Amino acid sequence: MNDVGELKQYVGAHARAQSLPPSHFEELLGRIRTDEEGAEDSWAGEWCRVGERFEKAGQYLEASRHFNMARFPYVDGPARGAALERCVHAFDRWRKETGGIERLDLDLPGGRVGCWTTGLGQTGHRPLLVFMGGIVSVKEQWAPLLARLDRLGFAGIVTELPGVGENTLPYDADSWRMLPRLLDAVQGLADVTRTYCITLSFSGHMAVRAALEDPRIRGIMTVGAPVHDFFTDRAWQAQVPRITVDTLAHLTGVPAADVGPHLRDWALTDRQLSLLSVPLAYAASARDEIIPAGDPLRLRRHVRDLRFVEYDDVHGAPHHLPEMQLWGFLSILRMKGGHYLPRAALRYAHLTHRARRGLAARRA
Repeated sequence: MNDVGELKQYVGAHARAQSLPPSHFEELLGRIRTDEEGAEDSWAGEWCRVGERFEKAGQYLEASRHFNMARFPYVDGPARGAALERCVHAFDRWRKETGGIERLDLDLPGGRVGCWTTGLGQTGHRPLLVFMGGIVSVKEQWAPLLARLDRLGFAGIVTELPGVGENTLPYDADSWRMLPRLLDAVQGLADVTRTYCITLSFSGHMAVRAALEDPRIRGIMTVGAPVHDFFTDRAWQAQVPRITVDTLAHLTGVPAADVGPHLRDWALTDRQLSLLSVPLAYAASARDEIIPAGDPLRLRRHVRDLRFVEYDDVHGAPHHLPEMQLWGFLSILRMKGGHYLPRAALRYAHLTHRARRGLAARRA
C-alpha cells in the first residue's frame, strides 16, 4: 500500500502530461482518503469511477487517462491490475476510432513487449522515433503523441520500460538490450539505421547505454535521466522519495532497503559518457527531487554533443511541459536534419511559448 500523500504529490506531473486540468484532478484527489485495496474513497476506486463515466460517454481517451492514474504508480493488486487492463482497452477503442495508430506485440528474449506504432511498413521506409516513459508511466500515456510524427517525417513506436505496464521483460542491468532487439524486430518496417529516441527519466539511462553499443541509434532526447550519481551517492539515495524507491524495488524484485546497493553497478562511467558519439538533448530540473544535480553536471563535462536546457521545476518539469515538448521535438528534428519547414514551425512555436511565459532557461 502506498502513502496517499506521496501519491497525490507526484501524480500531478503525469496528470498534466495527459492534459488533465489541474482543477479537475485536484478536486478528484480531494476525495481520496486511502490506498487500501477495495476501500471506500481509495486511490484506484476514485480514479476508476471517473474513468467509467468518460467510458460510458464514449470519451475513450479521457477514460484511458483516468484508468492510467488509477493504476499509478504500478500494479500492486487486483484493483490496479484491473485499472491497467481498462486503460489499455479504452485507449484501444480510442485509437481505432481515430485511426493512424496500430498495435504491435513483440516476443523478445525474456518476455513480451507491447507497443503502439505509426508509419511502420510505409513505402520509402522512414527513420524511426522510439518513445518510452520512465518507471511509472505506461505507453498509453504517451501514445497520442504518435499523431504528430507523420508530418515530421518519422515512423514511430511508443512502448514501456521493462516491468512497466504490459512489458513483461525484467528490469535489470541488461535491460538496455531491449532497444537493439526492438530495432531488430521491426527491421524492414522502418529505416532502423536512423533511429532516434525520446526516452524519459530511467529509460533515458537505458537509451544512452544502448547507443554506446548500437550505431543505429542516431540521437537521444531525455528528461531527468539518472546517469551516475543517482546510482552511487548513498546520501542522495537516502532522501529519494519513497514512491520512487518502492517502484524500483517492485521493478527489480529486491527489497526497498536493497535498491541502492542493487543499482550501484548501473552507473555510467565518465569514459562511457565521453565515448557517446551521438547527440544527446537533456532537459534538467533545478529542483529535481529524484535526480541529483551531479548527473546533468557530469553530462556537461563529458558528453561531446550535448544540447542542454534547465527549468526551475521539480522532476520531469511538469509546469513547463508545453515548452519542453516543443524543445524535445525540435532537438530531435535538428539531429535528424532535413524537413526545414516543420523544424522552423516548431522553433517558432517554441520561442513564442517561451516569450509568453518569460522563462529564463539556461542552455549550454
